[in-house]
Amino acid sequence: MRFQYRTKGTCSSQILFEVEEGKVRNISYIGGCNGNLQGISRLVDGMDIDEAIGKLGGIRCGGKETSCPDQLARALLAAKEKLAENPA
Repeated sequence: MRFQYRTKGTCSSQILFEVEEGKVRNISYIGGCNGNLQGISRLVDGMDIDEAIGKLGGIRCGGKETSCPDQLARALLAAKEKLAENPA
């Protein structure tokens, strides 16, 4: 299932991704630090959603309360909740 998440508190404005059989796929960010976000996207691609949430959640950027990786964890958590509400 394809998801779109509007970020808060980061340079990136949006995250697009898919969740297939509990795995995170095809992650792309709109805005932000292109090279770093491509790296994160490639590292997380194919990872179990819970593992990705655990690894990325709580990462901060400078003095900010969040970061692009943390926003991805939040997006994945929201997607997981939506999938639980509406199983295929």
